[in-house]
Amino acid sequence: MEDGTNSPLSSPQGTGKVWPEDYLDGVYQGEYDPEICPVRHVLQGIADKWTILILAAVKADRQRFSQIKRLVPDVSQRMLAQTLRKLERDGYVIREVTPSIPPRVDYELTDLGRSLVNQLAPLARWADQHRAAIGQAREDYDRREQNAGR
Repeated sequence: MEDGTNSPLSSPQGTGKVWPEDYLDGVYQGEYDPEICPVRHVLQGIADKWTILILAAVKADRQRFSQIKRLVPDVSQRMLAQTLRKLERDGYVIREVTPSIPPRVDYELTDLGRSLVNQLAPLARWADQHRAAIGQAREDYDRREQNAGR
């Protein structure tokens, strides 16, 4: 790896596939196995409809389930619970149950979760700055498709 010929994600079996030279600024080199690609695995865990919004809701402070639900009101309770379990499994949040009636359940970002949220903040700013342009591009595309009869 020091010589730039392999990354820690190179397949030990040899896939015959090589990372593109400019992939992620050349971070990965040598052969690769898509099954162990870190980008795919991380995005698989966070690139859904709710995860980033829920991480943002927990970012501020320790939050109860009901507080997160209020901050992301359009998520169903079932989907919120599933997403929080997934985030806990991946190490982004800690779930703490305080025995009481009813039980109190709090969620808080871990150091790993905070580091992820810090990386997502620029994406959120970018999305906010470009929302109108993206909306216009979608309208233009839909109009072209409609005129083409598709």
